[in-house]
Amino acid sequence: MPVFEITKRATFDAAHHFPNEPEGSIYRRMHGHSFTVEATVRSQVLDTEHGWVADLGALDRALKAAAEKLDHGLLNEHAGLELPSLENLCLWFVGQLQADWPGLSRIVVARPTIHERCELTL
Repeated sequence: MPVFEITKRATFDAAHHFPNEPEGSIYRRMHGHSFTVEATVRSQVLDTEHGWVADLGALDRALKAAAEKLDHGLLNEHAGLELPSLENLCLWFVGQLQADWPGLSRIVVARPTIHERCELTL
């Protein structure tokens, strides 16, 4: 049986630091990044009324709303992001989306300018 996946991407810019790092560590100092986040929803069954997995526009709005909560802010100030690793950012986005998107199957958070990314498969 075929499996369909739809994906939307959003961007945000945010600052962070790792307070648990030793004095003098570059990671302890506050610094910022441009981020991308992708959310993928998966299904073997298409909505019979529309012939789609889910409304891409609705997924786009939900993902952008979640990213907006972080945009131009300090990641450390958000619950679950006290240690704002890419891994914890993935978990944070799952927490923001999963209740309304039960087919959520993957979150990818990246810092494209420094070629880093984390992919969480659910």
